[in-house]
Amino acid sequence: MFLSIKNSVPMSVWFMLLSALGFSLMSACVKEVSGLGIPVLEIVAARAIVSLMLSYVDIKRKNLSVWGNNKPLLLARGLVGAFTLMFVYYSVTRLPLAEATVLQYLHPVFTAILALFFLKEVIQRSTIACIVISLIGLFIIIQPNLSLGDVQLEGLSAEALTLEQLTLAEATLYSWTSIGAGILGAFGSAVAYILVKKLTKTDDTSVIIFYFPLVALPISILMLGNDFVIPTLPALGLLVLVGIFTQVGQVGLTKAFQCADANKASAYAYVQIIFSVLLGWVYFGEVPIFTTIIGGGLIMTGALINVLWKR
Repeated sequence: MFLSIKNSVPMSVWFMLLSALGFSLMSACVKEVSGLGIPVLEIVAARAIVSLMLSYVDIKRKNLSVWGNNKPLLLARGLVGAFTLMFVYYSVTRLPLAEATVLQYLHPVFTAILALFFLKEVIQRSTIACIVISLIGLFIIIQPNLSLGDVQLEGLSAEALTLEQLTLAEATLYSWTSIGAGILGAFGSAVAYILVKKLTKTDDTSVIIFYFPLVALPISILMLGNDFVIPTLPALGLLVLVGIFTQVGQVGLTKAFQCADANKASAYAYVQIIFSVLLGWVYFGEVPIFTTIIGGGLIMTGALINVLWKR
């Protein structure tokens, strides 16, 4: 039965599922290590160091040149990836894991649109159905979080209004900043995916992956400046895991785009939301509310429609 399922599902789906699991575990580690006092830019730098070493070893194993062929596009991919990673990590450290992941997965919408214009890819009906249903699920999940501040403000007593109103206003503003970072991260991810798709025609996947940390490391160190925090042993272990799990996610993602159109492969990545809901629930005690469960169910329905459409 397992072999039958394995053979009936395209390889791009399996690679994207591996990528989703890797990125989910990465996000959990980022959230945990941030709670230990490590700045976001330091997490980005640590992730880049680990990925740089792993990618370099992989390139040498294949006897390839580390500099690749399409250097301008490789540098552009690294630059976009570096800033996208900063936005994504900021969102992950400030929002519940499930909600932060949901925001990141606006990227299939951006990817499908960008692929239509820059890669001349036709958006298939199954992908359109997946995106529409998933966006409905997305709205259901995030809508209560957007209106939470207003609801709480209405219930405040007159005596406590000033102090608590200011506190809630700051919290709401902070949430909007985190949400904005998540949306920018999603758009940056879509741009990076388009660049990856183009680069797979000229460069090996290991070289494409190598350029990401190669560019992200110096940028994050320069931006970090004097805010460096010496990590404790547990924090150091988590930072290493961030790099390892990110590498797993990157490898799965890059290989998925070698097997399918950019907009088609990206639709399967929605399953990371389900992984993140489970990790947030089990590890961080972030119990999903009813709307999160309903929205997540719709997102999974969209993904299954995309997978099983032709069958």
